Amino acid sequence: MNFCHPAHQATFPVTFRAVLIRSARAYRLGGLLAGSAATALLAVAGCTTVTDGKGTVNAADAPAYRTSMSVSVSESAASSSARESQRQASLTTQAMHDTCETLSTTSADAIDLVNAYVDAFNKGGTNVAATEGPAIDALNQSADAVAASVTAAIPDEMRDAFDAWVDGARATAKAIATKASPGEFNDAVDALNSTRSTALELCDATY
Repeated sequence: MNFCHPAHQATFPVTFRAVLIRSARAYRLGGLLAGSAATALLAVAGCTTVTDGKGTVNAADAPAYRTSMSVSVSESAASSSARESQRQASLTTQAMHDTCETLSTTSADAIDLVNAYVDAFNKGGTNVAATEGPAIDALNQSADAVAASVTAAIPDEMRDAFDAWVDGARATAKAIATKASPGEFNDAVDALNSTRSTALELCDATY
């Protein structure tokens, strides 16, 4: 089979830098909002009692009571807001970690198979055709998996980095499938190396 990559090309610069991705940490949030609301309701209900005779209001105590209730409501609202902020932060962190793990795992598999293709081509043997398909499939599968795992909870900078990997993986797969020139292939690989490094460095900063 005749490939458009000239045989005198000794090596392709497929030098994917390994970046260690640690396991995602677990985050736990307590469901305290319902409990605090129930407690507040019981406290308010407990302030009223029914007795014989005409009810009167202690004018001196009323302002203090209203102030106490106002502080209690404000504190409850602040506590609820803080818990919601923590919940949103946890969802964002988990979303980032999920996609980071997907990228780390699938890109490593793709890299192994792309390097196998490059090695076969550089050796000039007949095994090149057998390595093309697996490399192309692995790159496209990684692109699909990462794209599917990206959610709106992920910050824009990281989402852009993941999207860049998706585009780069598909471009490299296309370069192999269309038997692009050595220059085009190497440009695709260089871009892929760069996008992976950028994404995984951002990932590493989230742990």
